[in-house]
Formats: sequence, C-alpha cells, structure tokens
Amino acid sequence: MSIKMIAKDLYRAQKEVEALEKELATCPPENREELEQKLARARAEYQRLREALEGAKTPPKYKKPLR
Repeated sequence: MSIKMIAKDLYRAQKEVEALEKELATCPPENREELEQKLARARAEYQRLREALEGAKTPPKYKKPLR
C-alpha cells in the first residue's frame, strides 16, 4: 500500500473517530454501549493506520548512509 493511500485511510479513520466521539457525547444511555464498541474499533483502526504510516516513512536500517 502506498503512503498516499495510507494517509487517505488515516484521515478517513480520524474523521470517523471524531464523529463517533461527538455522537457518544450526546447519545442516550441505552445506545452508549454499542457506540463505545464502535468507537473502540475505530480507534484501533486509526492507531493501526498511524503505525503503518510511521513505519512506511521510516527508511529501512540497511539503506541508511554510512557516516
């Protein structure tokens, strides 16, 4: 997956987390558990994408120039 695609997915995941957080703040108590589960999954996806993007930006150790 290219860095550009990961960045787009990361942005989408960030917006989804923000929307779920807003929705959770105003939801009735009977819907709270379901929204908390959705939010936990969205945060996990966001974190996975952030880690993938950071890993993609870090050059491999074997290609680092010698000093």
